Amino acid sequence: MARAFLIQLITFTILLTVQSSPSTSPLLRPPHGGSRQSMLLPLFLSPPNPRRHLQRSDPQTHPNARMGLYDDLLRNGYYTTRLWIGTPPQMFALIVDTGSTVTYVPCSTCEQCGRHQDPKFEPELSSTYQPLQCNLDCNCDSEKVHCVYDRQYAEMSSSSGVLAEDVLSFGNLSDLQPQRAVFGCENQETGDLYSQRADGIMGLGRGDLSIVDQLVEKGLINDSFSLCYGGMDIGGGAMVLGGISPPIDMVFTQSDPVRSPYYNVDLKEIHVAGKPLMLNPIVFDGRHGTVLDSGTTYAYFPEPVFVAFKDAIMKELNSLQKTHGPDPNFNDICFSGAGSDVSELSKTFPVVDMVFGNGQKLSLSPENYLFRHSKVRGAYCLGIFQNGKDPTTLLGGIIVRNTLVMYDREHSKIGFWKTNCSELWERLQISGAPPQMPSAPDREPQPTIAPTQVPDHVLPGELQLNK
Repeated sequence: MARAFLIQLITFTILLTVQSSPSTSPLLRPPHGGSRQSMLLPLFLSPPNPRRHLQRSDPQTHPNARMGLYDDLLRNGYYTTRLWIGTPPQMFALIVDTGSTVTYVPCSTCEQCGRHQDPKFEPELSSTYQPLQCNLDCNCDSEKVHCVYDRQYAEMSSSSGVLAEDVLSFGNLSDLQPQRAVFGCENQETGDLYSQRADGIMGLGRGDLSIVDQLVEKGLINDSFSLCYGGMDIGGGAMVLGGISPPIDMVFTQSDPVRSPYYNVDLKEIHVAGKPLMLNPIVFDGRHGTVLDSGTTYAYFPEPVFVAFKDAIMKELNSLQKTHGPDPNFNDICFSGAGSDVSELSKTFPVVDMVFGNGQKLSLSPENYLFRHSKVRGAYCLGIFQNGKDPTTLLGGIIVRNTLVMYDREHSKIGFWKTNCSELWERLQISGAPPQMPSAPDREPQPTIAPTQVPDHVLPGELQLNK
């Protein structure tokens, strides 16, 4: 998205049993993109829901939805998954975003929507579509007929439309059957939301309108989901809605939903080439703390962390020549002479370790903090930048390429497992999945067939968010 700071102005409010704290402020996602297609998506503030922690569950007791990821983090600025809405199902490519809670797609009634990769959703063609009727628990349209949402951003992009309920299908790899859920049916979009190729957003953040929260509240999946982003030059990957059994060597860190409404990690130290940066651990706890956000492309450190990190990296790279970045408008830190083989980068660039409060360590390979120079062969640039004057540490998708990230919300922790995300199913010994997740498939996978009528346990038009 644009390099302007992204500030979410929430004009749509769902008045549920738990209210947001008035002192909570939105996270500023730093500007950085231009020709590198940095994607900075909206963040939605929602308080933790204590009801989800009353019952502990086994990952094997509920089904999950295994879904492919497509596109490429640095080429497109995002990863997408495929979601089918309606009966019969209509397919959409949605950006997976852990910082957003509402899932929305452009609708046929949209007066100002861009041209995206799939046709607009046509509610009139779905026999199970139900717009949410105006009530005391939502913002209503001017005619007081339907519930609506409206999201606006400081750099002038926005999304607004009607809240509706329909059947969502998760693809033919999913053990989870199609389910009714609330989503946004866009009537207007502007700015980068208008111009992007992807159809819309899949909100995976904490909040009652999140796809994850809705499925958890209905008792359909464990309170967990996982993302696995493909590596440099590969793209694609995989995601799972619901629980999976973690690999025995998965690295975990606490994620405190009370500390921050975003998915945070308990980062205490950063090591470069085995040597710790001389920093007070409190520097990683400024403002929102250390936030893991799939909707942000790069990583952004507070000023003292960035300066120490940059100096430590440059000290290890005496054999390389410093070169100008691909975009003359920005002072990217780039190095040439490393060669073009990504698998050989670790021979030139140092290992970076992130040490968590429990002493466990996540090791980053060069592809987790570098991006390939688009104009100089064999040159690479730091994909970690200074976060302006914001003391928040923001870890975008680049940090977790070729890493399975498990958002175990039930146990308030996040797990990391280094792996080849293009071969995730095989490495987890999960059957029934293709051997590779292409970044641009020629033929889309088909969803499980959606039910032909509304399930008995869900009344048409009923908002099933609180049970």
